[in-house]
Amino acid sequence: MRHLEKGRVVIFGAGTGNPYFTTDTAGSLRAIEIKADVILKGTRVNGIYTADPEKDPTATKYETISFADCIQKNLKVMDMTAFTLCMENNLPIVVFDMNTEGNLLKVVTGEKVGTLVS
Repeated sequence: MRHLEKGRVVIFGAGTGNPYFTTDTAGSLRAIEIKADVILKGTRVNGIYTADPEKDPTATKYETISFADCIQKNLKVMDMTAFTLCMENNLPIVVFDMNTEGNLLKVVTGEKVGTLVS
């Protein structure tokens, strides 16, 4: 596992400043540049599901899933440019509910929260 020199968690908040690129793409680019161990994707649901759990109560959650399976199943994890950047650079993604109190702390301390894409 790689670590920043002082063992800190780094949070980037910005876009690329280029049209047609989302903040997901900016985050993926920065994470790859600093050789991050993982990218954290905070969202409204606690992971990746077989369908949108806000619309489909029968949707089931994936604990882990591969990049290839996400593409094959057409799961909307993040914009495809950001997603393929992560895939091509072997950068895992943790998708978790950012609105649940304590989840961010759990994720950065290594507890299993949400879904791991790798």
